[in-house]
Amino acid sequence: QVPLVESGGGSVQAGDSLKLSCRMAQDTDTTSRMYCMGWFRQAPGRQREGVAVIDDTGYSTVADFVKGRFTIYKDNAKDTLVLEMNSLEPEDTAMYYCAADPFYLGNRCAPTEGNFGYWGQGTQVTVSS
Repeated sequence: QVPLVESGGGSVQAGDSLKLSCRMAQDTDTTSRMYCMGWFRQAPGRQREGVAVIDDTGYSTVADFVKGRFTIYKDNAKDTLVLEMNSLEPEDTAMYYCAADPFYLGNRCAPTEGNFGYWGQGTQVTVSS
C-alpha cells in the first residue's frame, strides 16, 4: 500500500493559479524504491486523462493541453509532488488525482492511467469564468 494524500484544490476564477500537492506516505518500501508519479484529472462525463508525470530521475512529461500553464515537480525536502497550475480556464475544472507506481531505470514514465497502481482520493478544482 502506498497512501497518497492530495491537497490544494479549490474554487477560483479564470486566470487564477492553484498549487496541488501530493504526499506519499514514507515507509521502508517507498524510501528504498524509485517511483513514477503524476497527476490525472476527470471532469464530469469524461474519461480520466493524464495531466503530467515525473519520475525520480527528474524526467517529466506535461500534456499538450496544459503545456505552458502547468508545471510538475517534486519537492524532495517535503517528500511532496507538486502541480503548479497557472492561467486556469473553466475547461480545467475536474477532480484531480495523484498517482504513483514503482519506476525502474530504462522504463518510461508516461501519463497513461493503466501504468499507475496507486491512487489518491482526489481533490476538486473548479474554475469559473
